[in-house]
Amino acid sequence: MKRTLFLVLALLFPVFSMAKVDVVVSIIPQKYFVKKIARDLADVTVMVVPGANPATYEPKPSQMKKIARADLYFSIGVPFEKAWLPRFRAQNPKMKIVDITEGIKKVPMQSHHHHHDRHHLASSLDPHVWLSPPLVKILAENITKSLQSEDPAHSKIYAKNLAKFEKEIDMLDEKLKKTLEPCRGRAMMVFHPSWGYFARTYGLRQIPIEIEGKEPKSKELIHLIHEAKEEGVDTLFVQPQFSQRTARIIAKAIGASIVPADPLAENWSRNLLQIAKKVARTCQKEPH
Repeated sequence: MKRTLFLVLALLFPVFSMAKVDVVVSIIPQKYFVKKIARDLADVTVMVVPGANPATYEPKPSQMKKIARADLYFSIGVPFEKAWLPRFRAQNPKMKIVDITEGIKKVPMQSHHHHHDRHHLASSLDPHVWLSPPLVKILAENITKSLQSEDPAHSKIYAKNLAKFEKEIDMLDEKLKKTLEPCRGRAMMVFHPSWGYFARTYGLRQIPIEIEGKEPKSKELIHLIHEAKEEGVDTLFVQPQFSQRTARIIAKAIGASIVPADPLAENWSRNLLQIAKKVARTCQKEPH
């Protein structure tokens, strides 16, 4: 392995520096986690570029070149991985593909929300585990173990960085709990059901507009508008990767504002805190 060679060279000739671990991840938040643990010991390539949809993304030729020389691929369960991970494996059989969600019990993707809290659940599992800080601690532990296995010379550094990151996660979790405590039991209306784990962690109820990957039909739209009015919803959270047409229709019908909430934002901790503050502001309005 190239790091072994560089280690020998570094011992013999101090001018040589240690080769970095080449890591590829699916989405931007994963890069945030890897860099927190690896710091400058890893180069990280992200597959789904900003603004792209993880459900339909197709890697560019330049990204496939990155795959060809990567040491590790950290998968997280986003839809495009199902079709592309076998191709990545064929492109680079030596690359280790690691599912960093191992140890997390995923729940079905919430896909339809009827009036009076009756809802159907899709058969696919919700991949958005990175939006719950307690679950991110599991992701971080899995990332650390893989980095230590790939680069044992820096095992203690990875462990030290993990401990520091876990403290940061705990601090963020406490801030989110405090911010969202007045909102427990309240509804959070979103276009795409990305925020299920976030909602479950902090006592919120996610009401998705999107139905099984499609915008709601007229009858379903009427139910959503009626439910939004009953819940006193005055904010609709939308993410930039999806159309806002239906959200604008509902917002106009109930007099609500549309607020961006990007689950794929680059600064993971700051993003969650900003979303929590936006949700907290909606709690000031009492349900009808």
